[in-house]
Amino acid sequence: MKVSTLLYSGLSFIGLAIFSCKETPKQETKVDPLANAIRENRNGWVYVHLKGSPSEIGYQHGYLLAPEIDTTIHAVSYYLEHETHKDWKFYRNCASSFLWNKIDREYKDEINGIVAGLREKKLNYDSLDITALNALEELAYYYVPQLADKEKPGSGDNKAPGNCSAFIATGSYTKDGKIVMGHNNWSNYIVGQHWNVIADIVPEKGNRIMMDCIPGFIHSGDDFLITGNGLLITETTITQFKGFDTSGIPEFVRARKSAQYSNSIDDVIRIFTTGNNGGYANDWLIGDTKTNEVAKLELGLKYYKVWRSKDTAIIGSNFASDPELIAKETTFKTSDQTTSPNARKLRMEQLVLVDLKGKIDVDKGKEIEADHYDALNKNTASNRCVICGHIDEDIKGCAEWDLGPYYPMGAVQGKVTTADLAKDMKFWAHMGHPCGESFIGAEFYKKHPEYAWQSKYLNNMISYPWTLFEGKK
Repeated sequence: MKVSTLLYSGLSFIGLAIFSCKETPKQETKVDPLANAIRENRNGWVYVHLKGSPSEIGYQHGYLLAPEIDTTIHAVSYYLEHETHKDWKFYRNCASSFLWNKIDREYKDEINGIVAGLREKKLNYDSLDITALNALEELAYYYVPQLADKEKPGSGDNKAPGNCSAFIATGSYTKDGKIVMGHNNWSNYIVGQHWNVIADIVPEKGNRIMMDCIPGFIHSGDDFLITGNGLLITETTITQFKGFDTSGIPEFVRARKSAQYSNSIDDVIRIFTTGNNGGYANDWLIGDTKTNEVAKLELGLKYYKVWRSKDTAIIGSNFASDPELIAKETTFKTSDQTTSPNARKLRMEQLVLVDLKGKIDVDKGKEIEADHYDALNKNTASNRCVICGHIDEDIKGCAEWDLGPYYPMGAVQGKVTTADLAKDMKFWAHMGHPCGESFIGAEFYKKHPEYAWQSKYLNNMISYPWTLFEGKK
């Protein structure tokens, strides 16, 4: 009996010892995908700081900007169906048939991350929606007209719009001899009001990027950005450009890649011209603060040309400069001074290249982007001819972009930076007309009921004060 009791006690002790020596399962630490993300609303802008892998950056983007992405897709799809007579299904099909398979893996992951963030917020979008959104400019204004021409020769409207007034200057043209860059975005107000995000992206690989963009964009779209290694990039669109290659790399992919992976002006040129699809044909203004050099890359489809200097000011107002590109890839009339691009060119040549030579700094940059002098008619005005455009106040509209009288389109925001500001990842931004004038929908539609169809998604576009943005640590 004693033996049995002792044996039982011993076995019990051994069993307890064995049990207590087993490893306790480790608790997996759940990583918060938003730990490195920030969202702030400031003066009409939404600033977001996004950091991590492509999928993490995408998730942060989709989650933090979910309401804005949802509203933007509704507005863009509504607008495009009215103006291009193609519904959102058409644009999704384009994304599926010839865009998605040409997107780099990391950008597919970022787009899928945006979708994951949106779905976490109970918004049922997919990668085709986000791809179509990113490609809205190149699809609506380059592919659709080409498609119309193929179906019925001569029916494509070839009205690729002119978006933006911009400059980049250096050397004897600026106050401190260093680079200054400015840009205002000309867009249809119904879409342009959504160009209100400042995205500060810190990717695992490549350059840090700070840019303005539309919610859901992995690129800037109107293209104003600074990078962590000292590059400054902006652009203005080439008016009435024709040409698009569905076998090429989407413009939005090349734009993002050039910002993220370029270390020099040569890199930017190489990335943009490799696999070029002709979509969203632009005059790209590029600055390298490491060398104090600036350049213009005029990029069509088959033709491109580069100008560069360490002592110059380069302007952009939607005109092309290379005679061969103009003749073979546009229908734009360079001799017609009444067009918006040519009238603004007159003003910018006088203002940037002559009147302000040696004086250009941040404050002068803001003045340039808000300028309202009509060099064609030699008076102060609010119309298609001024740098801070107001086609909604122009009785002639803008024929070269197929916009009727008083069409609600013009400068929707502006940005300015300098070499010194960019070194610290800073730039100034202004939401709404840079001149300070607000667009009030109720007043506008009362005068111009022909555009009341836009009131579903366009009400007021308030002009806010200039605001300094800085990338967060």
